[in-house]
Amino acid sequence: MFHKEGFRIITITFLAVVAVVISADHYISTLWMSKGIQIVALVFLILVLQFFRNPKRIALESETQIIAPADGKIVIIEEVEEPEYFQDKRLQVSIFMSPLNVHVTRYPATGKIKLSKYHPGKYLVAWHPKSSELNERTTIVIDHPTYGSILYRQIAGAVARRIVNYAKVGDKAVQGHDAGFIKFGSRTDLFLPIGTPLSVGLNDRVKGGITIISAS
Repeated sequence: MFHKEGFRIITITFLAVVAVVISADHYISTLWMSKGIQIVALVFLILVLQFFRNPKRIALESETQIIAPADGKIVIIEEVEEPEYFQDKRLQVSIFMSPLNVHVTRYPATGKIKLSKYHPGKYLVAWHPKSSELNERTTIVIDHPTYGSILYRQIAGAVARRIVNYAKVGDKAVQGHDAGFIKFGSRTDLFLPIGTPLSVGLNDRVKGGITIISAS
């Protein structure tokens, strides 16, 4: 199953690969070179397909849990000043997504969407400490019945050049449901109240819509 945001790129890539495979057979007389080009083209198609994969996941909707908004590795857990919305200290949990991870963004919790804002910006590497403030990003705040307001942020990386965000102010976010997509490498930050108990640790691998970040 593939994400709808990848349909256009997948179609273009597929047609290009078919053209390359046919052309290599017809115009390159050296067998090893022809087959080598065809293999490279097919590997490229496979990489594009795996990047836009969208595995079906059934999240257990819960008012007492926050789940991972994306697949990847926990690279930051620390108390920081959140200057955009809260303007006070929050517990930041950051998930780095490599190009090999599923890049679907999923709602970490159920609740009313209070803020959904896009920020143009730079394309620093996603693990850079300042990427959360300087890179192209979106900021989404959900009003949660147990945790209060929680904020998650989609952040573009050095390769990513497009963030897709489906969250709209006033809509209801449903935990685990599709909230958007970030193309080709990125990061997702969660900002939770200070003192929030965590179920994950630094360097843990998480799955969006499945892994529990916090349970109260």
